[in-house]
Amino acid sequence: MKKKLTFAAALLAASVLSGVANAKTLVYCSEASPANFDPGTTTGGNDFDASSRTVYSRLVEFKHGGTEIEPGLADKWEISDDGLVYTFHLHPGVKFQTTDYFKPTRDLNADDVVFSFDRQFNKENPWNGEKYLPNLTWDYYTGMDMPKYVAKWEKVDDLTVKLTLTEPNAPMLANLGMDFASIVSKEYADQLAKDGKMADFSTKPIGTGPFQFVDYQLDSVIRYAANPDYFKGKEKIDDLVFAITPDATARIQKVLAGECDVAPYPNPADIGTIKANQDVTLLDQAGLNIGYMSYNTTIPPLDKPEVRHALNQAIDREALIKSLFQDAGATAAQNLIPPTMWSWNKDVKFDSYDPEAAKKVLADAGLKEIQLWASDRVRPYNPNFQRAAELIQADWAKVGVKAEIVNYEWTKYREEGKKKERPGAFQIGWTGDNGDPDNFFATLFACSAIGVSNYSSWCDKDFEDLIQKAKKTSDLAERTKLYEQAQVVFQKQAPAFLLAHSQVYAVVRKNVSGFMMDPLGIHRFDGTDKAE
Repeated sequence: MKKKLTFAAALLAASVLSGVANAKTLVYCSEASPANFDPGTTTGGNDFDASSRTVYSRLVEFKHGGTEIEPGLADKWEISDDGLVYTFHLHPGVKFQTTDYFKPTRDLNADDVVFSFDRQFNKENPWNGEKYLPNLTWDYYTGMDMPKYVAKWEKVDDLTVKLTLTEPNAPMLANLGMDFASIVSKEYADQLAKDGKMADFSTKPIGTGPFQFVDYQLDSVIRYAANPDYFKGKEKIDDLVFAITPDATARIQKVLAGECDVAPYPNPADIGTIKANQDVTLLDQAGLNIGYMSYNTTIPPLDKPEVRHALNQAIDREALIKSLFQDAGATAAQNLIPPTMWSWNKDVKFDSYDPEAAKKVLADAGLKEIQLWASDRVRPYNPNFQRAAELIQADWAKVGVKAEIVNYEWTKYREEGKKKERPGAFQIGWTGDNGDPDNFFATLFACSAIGVSNYSSWCDKDFEDLIQKAKKTSDLAERTKLYEQAQVVFQKQAPAFLLAHSQVYAVVRKNVSGFMMDPLGIHRFDGTDKAE
C-alpha cells in the first residue's frame, strides 16, 4: 500500500505537479472515500463527486444549478415519433485524457458509447463480471430497469449512435444524464485487458471531463489536474485536491482555517458559527432528497403492513427531526418524494405518533426484538445515523421492542444492506439524480431493484403496475395521476419509515467563485475559480 501523504505534503505535491509558480489549487473537503472510480459500478454521491462529475462526461448533462437537460458529448439528438429510437450526434474532436499510464491514439467515438453501456448489461462482455471486479454489480443500470427497456445500442458511424428501446420510456433521456451513464474509453479498456490489468480501470480512471486523475492516497487525499484538452476549454483551477474528512466538524474547521476551500454537509450545530464567520459563505437550498428507514418486508412479522405501521407510530418523529437537524431546516416527509417535486400528493399523510396503539399491535404480532442498522457517515438526508438509531431504539423500547443497533462503515454498510436476507430496519436515504419521480419510486422500490437499491425487498403488484405505466407515457398529466396513486399505495403498505426532506448546505471560502449548489446533490468544479 502506498504511504499516505500529510495534508500539507499533498498540497505541495499538487503545486509541484502543475509546474507553474502561480498555479491555482482548490481543496475540497470530501465527506467520504470513494468505493472506486468507475461510475457504472458505484451508487454513492461521494463516489460520483470523485469520478464522474470530475473525470467523465455524458451524452447529455443537467444544466449546472438545475435539472434542465443540455448537450454534453452529444451536440444534438432526435427521438422517433413512437419514442423507441434515440439518435445521438457526438461532438467532434473530444479527446480522452493523456496520463502517464495511458496515451490515447484516437478521439472519443461511437465505439466508446456502445461499450460504456454494453458492459453494464451484456453478460458476454468480459467487463461485465468477475474478470473485471469481484462481486461486481451494476446497481443503477439494474435498479432503474434499463435491461428491460434497452433493446440495443448501435454505432451508425464514428460520430452517430442509435439507442433502440423495447417500449417507450419517458424518463430515458433524463436517465442518460446521470452518473452511471458516463462514457468511458474502450481503447483504454482494451489495453488493460490485453495487459492483464483490468482492475486498474476502477482505480486509474480515464475520461473526457474537466479534470484528470493524478493520484489517490487511500482514505486521505485524491489529486486531480485540469484537463488541458477538455472539449469545453481548460478550467481556471489548475489542481483540484479532495481532502477526505469524514468528520463534519473537522471539515468545517478546515474551511474556517483556510485549509479547505469548499466543504459539504456541515453539522446542524455548526450552522450559527459558519454564518458568523466573515471569511466564508454558507450556501443552502431545499434538498431533492429523502431520509428513510427500510423494513425488510420479507421477514415475519415485518411482512405485515400493520406491523410496519405500528413501528412507524412508535417513533416520535417530530422529536427525532428536531434532535438530528436542530435549526438547519428539515421538513417531515409525508411521501417518498419531496413537496418540491411534481406529482407530490398533498392528500397523503404519514403515520402519526401513537405509541399506545403501536404497543398493542406489536404485542399481538409477537415482535420483541429487531435489528436497527446505522452507518458511520454524515449524509444530507441524515446528519447522524447513530444518534437517530439511539433515539428510535429508545422509542421502540417504550412499546416493548428491543432494538439491537448494527454498525458498519459506509461502503460495507451499503453492501450488507442490499442483501435480501438482511433482517430488521435499515437507515438509508436518497438524493434525486434527474428531477423525475421515477428516480425515486422505481429506483428505490421497484421489484427489479430488490438486491440493488430496494432495501425493503418490497415488491407490490399495485405499486409496480402504477410506476411502470407512468414510464410509458409522455403525458405529464397522466404520469402525475399515476404517481399520485402510487403514493397512496406506498402509504398503505408502509415498506419504510419516512424521516425528512432536508435543507442542504455547503461552506465556501469568500475567495472562491463559480461554485454552485445543485438540486441533484452534485458537487462540480467546472467553472469554479479562486482568487489567491
